[in-house]
Amino acid sequence: MISVKVHQQKELIQIELKARKTLDGNILIFDHQEIDIVIMPEKNKVVTFAKDDYSSEIYEVQNRFFEFLKRRGIVTYESVRGGSIYGSLEGTVAEAKDPDINTLDYTIYNVYHFLKEEKPYYDYMEDYEQMLDDYYTEPTGEDSTELGEVPQSSEKGSIRPGYNYAPYWMSYMLEEEKKK
Repeated sequence: MISVKVHQQKELIQIELKARKTLDGNILIFDHQEIDIVIMPEKNKVVTFAKDDYSSEIYEVQNRFFEFLKRRGIVTYESVRGGSIYGSLEGTVAEAKDPDINTLDYTIYNVYHFLKEEKPYYDYMEDYEQMLDDYYTEPTGEDSTELGEVPQSSEKGSIRPGYNYAPYWMSYMLEEEKKK
């Protein structure tokens, strides 16, 4: 649980994130399915890292994240770039002109809103994958047959036992039959 004070709010806002503070003061946020987010208050940076393998989907998530922060005025437009670690993307947090504004609180608050915006998509994907697993592991009566329902036979379907089915051999057989 993190408490943040956002400008023009009377009380602290409590938000729940899977977050940790490192020994050097960085804040690691692990709530997103695809990326880890690191807020570096000392360097005024936000950095994202891929959780697993880096791919074009990971870049799309990182790009959406930094576009979100840019639209909210948290990260400066010209500062978003590839990080020094493979697959990372980083941006510089804008400096607040008002001394009453805590940029760290604003950054955490907006990261929370990005995660909240992304959550329905990932929830849908998890539900879809679960539905697909259930479809294959627990089929309905309409999509399955009981043991013994289909009678046994030495040959079934279009594949006859004892024949070689390499693709080139079959095409050779078809050409021979056409010549006859």
